[in-house]
Parts: sequence; structure tokens; C-alpha cells
Amino acid sequence: MKAVFVTEFGGIEKLRYEEIATPAAGEGQALVKIDYTGVNFIDIYFRTGLYPAPPPVVLGMEAAGVVEAVGPGVESVKPGDRVAYAMARGSYAEYAAVPAWQLVKVPAQVGLDLAAASMLQGMTAHYLTHSTYPLHPGEICLVHAAAGGAGQWTVAAAKIRGAQVIGTVSTAAKAETALAAGCDHVINYAETDFAAEVKRITEGRGVDVVYDSVGAATWEKSLDSLRPRGMMVTFGNASGPVPPFPPLTLSQKGSLFVTRPTLAHYTSKREELEWRASEVLNWVQGGLFSPQIFKVYPLAEAGAAHDALAARLTSGKLLLQP
Repeated sequence: MKAVFVTEFGGIEKLRYEEIATPAAGEGQALVKIDYTGVNFIDIYFRTGLYPAPPPVVLGMEAAGVVEAVGPGVESVKPGDRVAYAMARGSYAEYAAVPAWQLVKVPAQVGLDLAAASMLQGMTAHYLTHSTYPLHPGEICLVHAAAGGAGQWTVAAAKIRGAQVIGTVSTAAKAETALAAGCDHVINYAETDFAAEVKRITEGRGVDVVYDSVGAATWEKSLDSLRPRGMMVTFGNASGPVPPFPPLTLSQKGSLFVTRPTLAHYTSKREELEWRASEVLNWVQGGLFSPQIFKVYPLAEAGAAHDALAARLTSGKLLLQP
């Protein structure tokens, strides 16, 4: 089968698109023929070595497709089932052997492209707004990169929870996308000091929580955007990792809370995975939110997808198609 992988870490020039052995479904696994693969920043982190893994590393953490075969002990899925998954590395390929417990069945009304575009970012938005800082009606959150794939999902999930949403974007076109996704207010941080604008919108109070996938570039002003005892949720590194900081900073800025969560810890049990995935796919099926697919690239062009994502030239989800 064809796959995209790295044997050395670095830029997109390190990506290799070559023939490798098709995996077999082992104990507790299912072999999935992949129709669509989601492209996410975590793929870039594995490519560059920011997230360490022993090479060769087949990239990709998310996909949707059809079960081709199952290994011993698998009863939850069968050949022919339409399935989707996230947080099992190796989806930049034509086939993947995936732990069966991580697979969820895709409703007949949901296309496999939408399913692949929903799993990682949709469940991330779910755990952020339902578990890490469970939003309540009337609370106010700040969502960075609100026009991106994860941003649009987080905005939608926050609105489902009854919260008000302030989104940040980098261009006027992205501001329109963020408003369409449900933001109550949008700030173009390329033109405006977003912390000062947040304080103006909230009449000096600050927001209850910041959901920040950007990282280093927005860190300091995100802290300044919070109310006393508010929570800073830093869950991505699009502009680079957050720098080290003295904990005393948190007390000086209002006895703040900071957390650095990851989806793996919020889907580590089957029951929790099913809860999050079923709600996300039900949102899609019911029309509460439809992920915007910005572009579908051939698998061989994974490097171009990485470049577009890293340059923040996209609004919505990028997919690969084997």
C-alpha cells in the first residue's frame, strides 16, 4: 500500500510517499480501508519531532473508511462497517490496523468525508467545552483561530452549551467565517489588541475561559483576557509552544488556572469515547454543525497540506484522499 511517513524529522522535504507493507489486523484490531484522512497540527508535530516517536513514523491520527477485516477477539465491528476514528497514528495510508475499541460506526446519513473531518477536532471541541472547562449558559469564552477547523468546532460546541463566544482571527475574510460559525464578537488580532478589546466587550471583567490552539503568540495576552480565577486552556502550538513561565504570574494576574489537555486523556475509556463521538456525529447528522471542508488533497500531496495548515492559509478542515 502507499503511505506517507518520515524516517528523519524536519520540514516537508522529509516526507516520503512510498509503498510499504499493508498491515494485518492483529488481536483486538480491525483493518480499515481508508477513504479520507484528516490533517491536523499534531501531524506536523510528529513530522518535526516536537512530539517524539521512534522512526519510521507513518503520520496521521484521524480517518474514516470501511472495515476490511477484523482480528481475533473483535466483535464490535465487522467487515463492511463504515467507521471513523481519532488518536490512532498511521492514517496517512491506504489501510490502517486500528484498535477496534477506538472505532465508531458512522451513521448512514453522514458522509465519510464529514466523519473524517469531525472526529479529532469535534471531540476536541467537545472535551474542551463539556469537560475541561464545562461552559454554562451566559458564560463568556474566548476562542482563538475561530475560523479554523478546530476553532469553528469549538465555537459551535460553546454555543450548544449556551455560552457567549468571542473569536479571534487574522483576516477580514476569516472574520466572516467566524461570525458564520456562531461567534457573538470577532476580533482581528492583526489589527487590534485582542486583550484590550476583550476587556472592552466584557466591560472590564474578562472572559471565564480561553481556548487557545495558537500557543506562544497569544499566550501572554490570553492570560490578560481572563477574569480573576478564570481558566487558560492551551491545547495547541500553531505558533510554537508556550514558553516557560513562573507560577507566580498566575496569582499576579488574578489567581488564574492553566491546563494543557490532550484528547487522548479525554477518550481513554470506551464509554467516554462513545459519548463524545456519538454527540459529535449526532450534531453533524442533525445539522447543528457541519464541518467546513476547505480542501481535499491527494495523499501524495500531504506536504502541501502541511504547508497550508502551518501558514494558517485555511479556514476549515483539510483532508487527504488515498
